[in-house]
This record gives sequence, C-alpha cells and structure tokens, in this order.
Amino acid sequence: MQHIRPLHVHIDPAWQVTGPGGTPLPPRVMTWLLAIQAHGSLSAACKAHGASYRHTWELVREAEAAMGAPLVVMARGKGSQLTPLGQALVWAQRRFEARLRPQLDSLAFELQAELHRALRDAERPLRVCASHGFAIETLQRLLRDAGEPMDWRYTDSSQALAALNGGSADVASLHLPTGPVQGEVLREYGRWLAPGSVYVHMVTRRQGLMVKPGNPLHIDRLADLLRPEVRFVARAPGSGTRLLLETLLRTEGLDPAPLADGTPGEHTHSAVAAHVASHMADAGFGVETSARRFGLEFIPVQTERYGLLMSASTLETKGAQRLLGMLRSPACQAAFQALEGYRPELCGKVEPACEAFRGWPV
Repeated sequence: MQHIRPLHVHIDPAWQVTGPGGTPLPPRVMTWLLAIQAHGSLSAACKAHGASYRHTWELVREAEAAMGAPLVVMARGKGSQLTPLGQALVWAQRRFEARLRPQLDSLAFELQAELHRALRDAERPLRVCASHGFAIETLQRLLRDAGEPMDWRYTDSSQALAALNGGSADVASLHLPTGPVQGEVLREYGRWLAPGSVYVHMVTRRQGLMVKPGNPLHIDRLADLLRPEVRFVARAPGSGTRLLLETLLRTEGLDPAPLADGTPGEHTHSAVAAHVASHMADAGFGVETSARRFGLEFIPVQTERYGLLMSASTLETKGAQRLLGMLRSPACQAAFQALEGYRPELCGKVEPACEAFRGWPV
C-alpha cells in the first residue's frame, strides 16, 4: 500500500474582549502584548519579529482606544512596558491557552483520523490515549511531521488506563514515581492493569513545587503547602500528578484533603504554572518544564518514569513498530533531552510491565 502523507488538523483557541464602548480588542494585538512580555519592550519585540515599530505602535494605540485604558507605557531607560491591564490580558491569554490546548488537540486528532479514513482505505491508525505532558506532545508532533497517522486523545492518567483496559485505546500512557512510593501509586491503578502488558520506556521527569520568583513565602517542602496562608492550585481528580502528590503527603503522615478545597482543579501542568505566574495562587505541583516556561522557581520533589503501555499483540502492529522507531531515533531523543527536567532514559526499550514495575499483576 502506498504511504500517503496524512492531513493535519489544528484548532486555534480564540477569545474576545469588548471594551466599555462596545469596540472589540483587535485580535492581532494579543500577539504583540505576549511579545512585549517575552522580549521586554515593544522595540525589542518588533526587532525580533521583523515588524514595523510604527505600525505595531498604532495597533497598540487602537487597542487602548477600544479598552479605554493604556496597555503599554514608556518607562525611562526601559522603553515600552506593559501596564497592569496589559499584563492581565497576557496572563489571561496564557491561562486560556494552557487550559484548553489539550482538549482542542484531542478534538483535532479525532477530526484528523475521521478525514484520514474518509480519504483512503487505510489501516486503522493506532489509538493512543495519554495524559498530557511535554514528552508525549513532542512525540506526537514528530510522528505527525513524519506523516505517521495515529489517533491521539489526551485525558487524565486514570481515564487513559481505563480506555486501554476497556478496548477503546491501543496504547495508554503510564507515569509512575521511582522509589518507595511507586508501589502505593501502582495499587491505585490496579483495577486497570492487565497481566501480559508490555511497557515502552520514554523518559524520566522531575515533579516538584512551583513557586513565585524569589519564593517569597518560603515554600520549600510539601508540608508548607498546608500552611493556611498558602494558596495552592490543585490538579484535577484522576490526574497522575494529583495522585502522586496525595500519596507523597500521606507517606509523610499528612492529610492531603485541605489541598482539594472543593475546586475542580486544573487539567495540565501549564495551567497550574499559569495560575501561579499570574498571582492567582502561591504554589502548585507539577513538572519542571512548566515552571521554567512560566518563569517560576522549581523545587524538585520526585522523579518518575513516563512511558507507554500496550498489549503484546499491539506491539507487533505496523503502527506500534513505527512509534518505536521514532522513540529510538536520535532526533526524538534529542528533542526529549531539550525539555527541562526530562531525560530520555532507556527510550524505546520494551519490556514486560511485570518486570519494569514490582507489584504488577501476573
């Protein structure tokens, strides 16, 4: 069968702000507010993007007229800087993107698979159900760019394992801590673990505390999260990271219940980091990459392995073999290595899950 490069579907999230006079904020201005924050001034942002300073300044002024308030001000010796309103818009955009991106990517993958099946009589794409993270996102991108058709869906760790166990997924992600707490977390997943499963190694990664620059509240250990003055942003129930944090707290004799505080929780590491970076929370718990990307301080707590779980029969399929080929490629491992807090240890190695993890059902 001829190998045809598949379609690629991408969904861009968009939101709109209407000013007091009923005029909407120009869509393009958000890109420039983000660039000003990233580069430190409008002049530096224009230089980096090869854009006209005068034209961009006019766009900012148009946005300020719509909002009825300044978004950028001139600071002596620093050039143009974001005002508090400009900063609030930037953080709103970053939280919006961090919260919705995994869901939109999942929908895009579903649409892509449907279109792919309609265009040609092809083998059924490998169905991958995974908790969202930077390594799996990188792997998906590399496979897409290589023209490998796969049906991806992002969900939490429990749902991914349940989908594999129930037959609605061929591959599920699995991330487990190294060391003594591994057995405790594994027991929580016991009902979905099948004897005879194989585990494909991808990376190790560091999970830990995300705090504001300078760590003003001196949050240095897990117990500090329970202090009454600390505002903590939790992950959603069912996420592997939330289960890890609760397990770690219990091993220290601490009750994790106060951290839940009745809120639904965030679905991604980036959404947690965005909360802390925008001063909506004092601390979060997640992977190092998110903390670094949002300019936060990171205090490492636990190393864990992130990999893929599948049946022995799935491992023999063409789709799984192409996935393994990508994981073993220098390009993929270099991309994993470039992620802060990630290491491509044993990347692409396959072994029985019962040998990879003590306590696996046999």
